[in-house]
Amino acid sequence: METTVILICVAAALVLLVFFYYCPFFLWISARVSGVKISLMQLVLMRIRQVPASVIVRALIEAHKAGLQDVTRDDLEAHYLAGGDVEKVVHALVSASKANIDLGFKMATAIDLAGRDVFQAVQMSVNPKVIDTPPVTAVAKDGIQLIAKARVTVRANIRQLVGGAGEDTVLARVGEGIVSSIGSAETHKSVLENPDSISKLVLKKGLDSGTAFEILSIDIADIDIGKNIGAALQIDQAQADKNIAQAKAEERRAMAIALEQEMKAKAQEARAKVIEAEAELPRAMAQAFTDGNLGVMDYYRMKNMEADTNMRESLGKVSEVSDSVKR
Repeated sequence: METTVILICVAAALVLLVFFYYCPFFLWISARVSGVKISLMQLVLMRIRQVPASVIVRALIEAHKAGLQDVTRDDLEAHYLAGGDVEKVVHALVSASKANIDLGFKMATAIDLAGRDVFQAVQMSVNPKVIDTPPVTAVAKDGIQLIAKARVTVRANIRQLVGGAGEDTVLARVGEGIVSSIGSAETHKSVLENPDSISKLVLKKGLDSGTAFEILSIDIADIDIGKNIGAALQIDQAQADKNIAQAKAEERRAMAIALEQEMKAKAQEARAKVIEAEAELPRAMAQAFTDGNLGVMDYYRMKNMEADTNMRESLGKVSEVSDSVKR
């Protein structure tokens, strides 16, 4: 008998557990007390569709208390099934309503499904965000390098959150504008004297076009002087010119050495021919004696001429030596 009672109690508990799981009676009472019109059958169907009824009901209660009329149960369920964050969307709609920001339910769900934090975007529309740029290096026309850091104050552009570029694009455009502004300056001193000129020039370019943000201000936080790029380039150019000149001089020296070797080879060849000719001279003289073309007196006169020539050459060398000694 006792076993039967225990089994009946267990079965009844299981039935009640299943009933209250698929029929969230207390959640329905909470919704009705809060003024949200939703039937108990709709909550049961949410369980069957594997939609968390508590999340949907809490979102409906929050929207109802905030006075949002365009938020319905079907829309919230559809957004949840699409993979969206229902609670974050409702939080964003309530914040936008309190801040008088024109944000509809469709736009909020589109922003959420696009992967952006719609609640943070609404907060950024109310409280602008300050983004610090990394150090931007640029060179003025006088060749001096400047390193600038800027602070960009941006506000979320709700209409551009879907398909608009993010913070990285804004930072890249601001860096490009800073480089262009410094590069157009005549001297680095003018940039150091008026850093606000960079901000004004960058803001005029409309860098926030096509982005999810609206640039409110660009403030130059710090400017440091870097290297003298102009002087370094001139030094590099002078070194390159020097290397080119040395290469050309080495080429000319090599050509001069080759020409000298060629002249020496020709001189040796000519000397060899002279020696060969001198070797033929006795034979020719003997043949001239034999043929009677050269007499003894002619031979002596030729020797006298050679001796006279040798003597003159010796005297010339002696005079040159004496002149060099006097000097």
